[in-house]
Amino acid sequence: MAPGHMIPMLDMAKLFTTRGVKATITTTSLNVPIVAKAIERTKTRGNGVVKIDIQTIEFPAVEAGRPEGCEATDSRTTHEKMSTFISSFKMLRQPLEQLLQNHHHPHCIIADMAFPWAIDAAAKFGIPVLVFNSTSIFSTSAGVSMRQYKPQMEVSSDSEPFVIPNFPGEIKLTRMKLPTFTDNKYVKAFFSDFAKEVGESEVRSYGVILNSFYELEPAYANHYTKVCGRKAWYIGPSGKESSIDKHECMKWLNTKHINSVVYICFGSLSNFSDPQLMEIAMGLEASEQQFIWVVRKDKNEKEDEDWLPKEFEKRVKGKGLIIRGWAPQVLILDHEAVGGFVTHCGWNSTLEGVTAGLPMVTWPLFAEQFFNEKLVTEVLKIGFPVGAQQCVELCGNDNPIKKEAIEMAVRHIMEGEETKEMRSRAKELGEMARRAIEEGGSSYSHLNALIEELKALHS
Repeated sequence: MAPGHMIPMLDMAKLFTTRGVKATITTTSLNVPIVAKAIERTKTRGNGVVKIDIQTIEFPAVEAGRPEGCEATDSRTTHEKMSTFISSFKMLRQPLEQLLQNHHHPHCIIADMAFPWAIDAAAKFGIPVLVFNSTSIFSTSAGVSMRQYKPQMEVSSDSEPFVIPNFPGEIKLTRMKLPTFTDNKYVKAFFSDFAKEVGESEVRSYGVILNSFYELEPAYANHYTKVCGRKAWYIGPSGKESSIDKHECMKWLNTKHINSVVYICFGSLSNFSDPQLMEIAMGLEASEQQFIWVVRKDKNEKEDEDWLPKEFEKRVKGKGLIIRGWAPQVLILDHEAVGGFVTHCGWNSTLEGVTAGLPMVTWPLFAEQFFNEKLVTEVLKIGFPVGAQQCVELCGNDNPIKKEAIEMAVRHIMEGEETKEMRSRAKELGEMARRAIEEGGSSYSHLNALIEELKALHS
């Protein structure tokens, strides 16, 4: 339904097939081409072991109050639309139950965290469910503590800091940085209730599976298991396979020195306002760093680009490259010329930055991204915050981060003595990530152990 959830699920299915497990992806009709293309692309790269079936269920978009054919999120999604969209997922329960009734019963179902009702649907057929949590175990564990102790209710204002109780480290947040922060009372109530449902589904499930690796978040992995009393398997980083598309930017990067380029991208759902894009452009130019900047603008918007300073691209020609639309992010991050990453702290992007061994400028926007920022900047110490103070609407922000803050943050990860220490730590984590998925590594072993445990349930 959303790229940040769908892609890791596909990568996970591929991982299971490499261990001889038959995997089936269940998705809606309009998402089938995306899934099929991803599977076929893997086969054409010589990975002949990939045997993934696709089962289709119909999404009753119109009945759910959605436009016909609307089965995925995009950059024009607002928090209100997102809440309606997530609420409509419940209408997939009956089609899923019919599928399980009429076809084979799998030995296990891995359900995205956005489908907490899948636990009850599978229980009718005695099928264990693993919840795929599409974020870090840091934010997952923090969520457990937040729901249990409610420290956000003990402060007198949205901007007053509070410490997450019974949680490793002195991690401070404000209500403004929580996923539920919004002026819309309906949306706030919805996301609060939804977070509770997700948390309860984790408790009632067989366990949680994450695209992370133990060495990245050991204190929080142990906290989740020993303090929260829940089972979890870490099988990442998955999705390391890069696109073979030779994008023009790769030729551009080949002309640059090692660690000389900063890469800026804010994910598939972010859609900044023109004033914010203007500030980013001016901040990048003032930083005097070489850069690749990915900008995703609404296709329906006017073509004249008022969001760029006059003659900006002329002034930065050869030094800066703007990509309008899709970019081969993994390829870019892995290129030796790239020395830093400005990210929205979505978990997939964060993990890709870690795996590439890069220091990051953290610019969280919504969802659990402020939790991920804390992990990157305060726990791993491989990031520098740009200064975002509150969750914003998905379609823009009326209070843009200023160019001076952007310039300072970019310089911080690209220049100076402190940068060397940060880069060294990032490189160490990148090596840990690579070792985790190799034979004998922690994630490799976690996946094997999970498969054996599931087999034992049916022996």
